[in-house]
This record gives sequence, structure tokens and C-alpha cells, in this order.
Amino acid sequence: MSRPRIANPAARRIFLDRHALGEPPVGAARGEELLNLIRRLGFVQVDSINTVERAHHMILWSRRQTYRPKALGLLHARDRDVFEHWTHDASIIPMEFLPYWHLRFARDAERLRARYRGWQGPEFEVVLEDVIRHIAEQGPVGSGEIGERDEPRRAGWWDWHPSKTALEFLWRSGRLAIARRDGFAKIYDLAERVYPDVEPPSVQATIAWACNAALDRLGFATSGEIAAFWGMVRPEEAKAWAATALKRGEVEPVEVEGADGTLRRHVARPGLAEAAADISPPPNRVRILSPFDPMLRDRARAQRLFGFHYRIEVFVPEPRRRYGYCVFPVLEGDRLIGRLDARARRAEGALHVTAFWPEPGVTMPNRRLGRLDAELLRLARLARCDRVVHAPGWLREPNLAP
Repeated sequence: MSRPRIANPAARRIFLDRHALGEPPVGAARGEELLNLIRRLGFVQVDSINTVERAHHMILWSRRQTYRPKALGLLHARDRDVFEHWTHDASIIPMEFLPYWHLRFARDAERLRARYRGWQGPEFEVVLEDVIRHIAEQGPVGSGEIGERDEPRRAGWWDWHPSKTALEFLWRSGRLAIARRDGFAKIYDLAERVYPDVEPPSVQATIAWACNAALDRLGFATSGEIAAFWGMVRPEEAKAWAATALKRGEVEPVEVEGADGTLRRHVARPGLAEAAADISPPPNRVRILSPFDPMLRDRARAQRLFGFHYRIEVFVPEPRRRYGYCVFPVLEGDRLIGRLDARARRAEGALHVTAFWPEPGVTMPNRRLGRLDAELLRLARLARCDRVVHAPGWLREPNLAP
């Protein structure tokens, strides 16, 4: 019996729909509406790069353009509807998922204790209880408010000292929580002052939840992609879950066509291939995405589905960069049409556009340029600028190098 096949256009529609990019970016973006969007995505990655706006804010704005950064801070620090912890990286996560993060706390404690010992030596463990005691007595702290000035430091990892390492270890292992961020600085408090008191599920129940929740947010996936989604499930656990789910009829194997026509086996909910016909094509508008957008987090999957090879070049020496320090992917409809090099210069009130490179085969007629300019002006407003300034020669030829 042949497996259901999902053609590439349908696969793109499914993928964009699950990532909340298949509909116009309109509607309310605060309170419960914003929380519902984060639930739908599963998490929103946090990152410090701020050439235009930080990743978590751009991710939410790309989907709801009424979004403004203050709304996320209220959900986190005031309402406690979300918490910050780790998926594949630091992320904002709905608080209702907290029970399942106890497995992550335990696994991070085991892994990071060994890692930090190798890096810091035993120093950070010596101060663990002192850090807890200090916060219990003095209240929430940032990393700059704790530890002795003469504590030994290690080169790299932001010159961390033992107390800074202890804060991170206690947060990752669940004894501390991030109560809020001041600017971008983490403010730590005792977990019991931030998190609700919840009963953690069993390991098997957590694995089942994580795999089901990952698949429902990806639409179709390999077991490796399911394991990587939250970053808490091991590859062998996701593979065993998929095998059991197949036997139970909870998922079925499907063949998904890539942008180059090749087929790859995934699992999906039964009937997804047929249901794809009912998903509307995404609106034909331009969206500027964060380099850390959930759509692009798995670079290999994005390349398979959209034929878009993307690597962030923050850590690439400038002479070796193909594009720029932090270049933004640009989506139109169901196609990634190019990449943008831009920077907000807030003192001038201007978003400066250095370059836009169309993808090979993408032309830039006036209508498409108009859609791009309209989105640039919307992005400028998010970045607290009131105008867009284009550098001479900003519209480039496609970069054809692989």
C-alpha cells in the first residue's frame, strides 16, 4: 500500500499554517490573544541581537503587527502566563507547559553540572547554597548584583564568575526562575515565588506530551525533528514514541515533496494529506522575519521545503560574510524571496536599509517593491523609527554562490 504523498505547495501551506504565517498578520496582540499565539507556536526564542528589534519581539510582530514589546513583558512579569526557560535555546513558554519542564530541569541539572565542572572547576558548586540564601533573604537579583568582585573569572562565556555560573545552573535546573528582564538583563528569583506549585507528570507522560505537541506544531516531521522541537526529548525516545504511535494508528507515514522534487518520509496525523487541500494559500504580502523565526529554526528543513539556504553570519568574520552581520529573511506568500540587511538608528529616527538581495529567479517589479517598502515602514515603526532610508545601490543582484 502506497503512502500518502504531500506535494511541495501543500507542504508549504501546512508548514506556514502551523507557524501562524498562513493568514494575514492582523488582530489583537496582547493579553489572552498574545498568549494564544504563543501557545500555537509552542515557544518564542529570546535573543539579544537588536540591530532592528530583538528576536522574540520580531517573531510575534511578524504574525500580529499590532504587537508591541510591552505586551510580552506584562504576560511574563505581571500576569505570570509565560515563563522563560530552554528549548533549543532560551525561550518564552506558556506557563501551562511548566509541569513538563520538570524533566528538562532534571536533565539539565545532570548535564550542566558535569559541563560547568569541566569549565569552572568546583567553584560554582561551592556558592550554590549561598546564592539561594542571598535571594531568599534579599529578593530578586541580576548577575551583576551577586558574587564577590575578586571571584576568579574564566575567559569566554561573557567572562562568567562562579556566582554567575551558579545563577545560570540554578535557573536551568529549576531552583530559580527568571522573574523578569530589566532591559535585556535577567532578574532571578526563587522558583516558588514565580512558578505555580504543580505536580510533575511521569517521564513517559512527559515524553508523550512533548512528542504529540511537537508533531501538532510541525504538521509533519521525522522523529529527529520531533525530538529537536522542545529540546527535552532524546532522539531514541522520539523514535520509540513514533513507532508506538504508528502501531496505534495515531500517526501515519507520509511522503513529503521537497522544493527540489525529492521525497522524504515523515509521520503525520492521519488524513493530513487530504486536509491540506482545505488550507488556504497564505496572503500575497511581504513579511520580514527574524533570523530566529520558528519557521527557520531548523535550517535544513527550511531548505528542503523552500529551497532557501540560510545561515546567520554574526560569528563569521566580516571579510568572509556573503551578506551581513544579521540579515533578515523575507517571505512573500509561500516563498522566501530574499534577504535584507537593515539597522535601526533610533537617534535619527530612521531604519537604514543597506541591501536587499532577491533570491535567484525572483524579479523585483514595482508592485513587489511597493509591498517590500510598505513592510519596511511597518518594521520601522516597531523599531521606534518614523522613516526608512535606503542606501545607494541597496537593491542588489541575486547572490548565486552556494
